[in-house]
Amino acid sequence: MYETLLYEIEDGICTITLNRPESLNALNGTMLTELPLACEQAAADDEVRVVILTGAGRLFCAGGDLKDTGRGDIRNLEQSIYSLTHSERTSILLNQMAKPTIAAINGGAAGAGCSITLACDLRYMSTTAYLYTAFLKVGFSGDFGGTWTLPRLVGMGKAREMYLLPDRVHAEEALSLGLANGVYDPEELMPNVLQVAAQLRDSHPGAIAQIKNNLNDAFTIPLSEAVRREADRMRRVGESEDSIEARRAFVEKRRPVFKGR
Repeated sequence: MYETLLYEIEDGICTITLNRPESLNALNGTMLTELPLACEQAAADDEVRVVILTGAGRLFCAGGDLKDTGRGDIRNLEQSIYSLTHSERTSILLNQMAKPTIAAINGGAAGAGCSITLACDLRYMSTTAYLYTAFLKVGFSGDFGGTWTLPRLVGMGKAREMYLLPDRVHAEEALSLGLANGVYDPEELMPNVLQVAAQLRDSHPGAIAQIKNNLNDAFTIPLSEAVRREADRMRRVGESEDSIEARRAFVEKRRPVFKGR
């Protein structure tokens, strides 16, 4: 289906794997085209309840493939900007799709690879993994939304430090900063991520979607508008069949069966 990705669905969980291990999963032109398409596919598929993003081999993603990046042709500058913006839909989709998204960071995530993990709802890291903005080291300013997501996760001061004085943030430090939700030995990473994904898969999908909407609104609207939107979403989702099923199952002390309605 894809040349640079593995796309798998099992029991409602979609796993998208960056699959250029020989190039440390660096984002070449093909992957930049395919990744937003794969995210769009997962977002639109009713069979998919949760999306996991991970990497093949020893790194999650080394960032942009510098072999594909030269000085550039000023005549094609506008086309280059358009193409990059189109690829960056990956981060928008991971952040805003109605389904929970999880980055399973199996190794280093640098540059755009780091930015993409920050767009996910949850991040779990291997003990060998690290996050590394890296852009300044190679003469770039940043892409894939990292300068938007990182300050919201760690505060503006730490975000400025991580971009202006780039250094690797290893897994335990990432955990202490709130960038990682858990750290596991390499062989335990995916089993634990799949356990989290299964818990999310078995939760009310409509409620998850509205929780994400509420949280995404939080930094852009005043409290008065936030509580109005919360109330609207709370009452609307509460009238859904799945919400009624959740309450019945809770009272009856059984596992709910959700139908996406």
